[in-house]
Amino acid sequence: MTTTIPESFLDLFRKPAFASLATLLPDGSPLVTPVWVDYDGQYVTINTHRCLLKNRNIMADPRVALTVYDPQNPYRFLAIRGRVVESTTNGAELHHENMIRRYLGRAFRYVSEDHIVHKIEVQHATGSTY
Repeated sequence: MTTTIPESFLDLFRKPAFASLATLLPDGSPLVTPVWVDYDGQYVTINTHRCLLKNRNIMADPRVALTVYDPQNPYRFLAIRGRVVESTTNGAELHHENMIRRYLGRAFRYVSEDHIVHKIEVQHATGSTY
């Protein structure tokens, strides 16, 4: 079941807000890694390299969880549970360049055929502000 991101937390996807991504290892234990995160209005997206462990975990088990932290107040965060419903290399380089501009504040051409975009269907989203 798809759910929506609370409107009061959509700003997190317009600023350089880091997220912690939880994936599942083959033995069922969690792996948590920092990621850049985006939202296209339907899916939360992350961009990673195909060779990384988090990517291999997603390909084996699409269930994920993310916590997106407000860079101005880390006690304000958005917790998401969902599943990856699409993984594609199509447009992954452009997506990565756009993420570099948001997170690093500059243009940078990083050419690699190793990028992959994972689209996450949000099944649960809860925001919190302290």
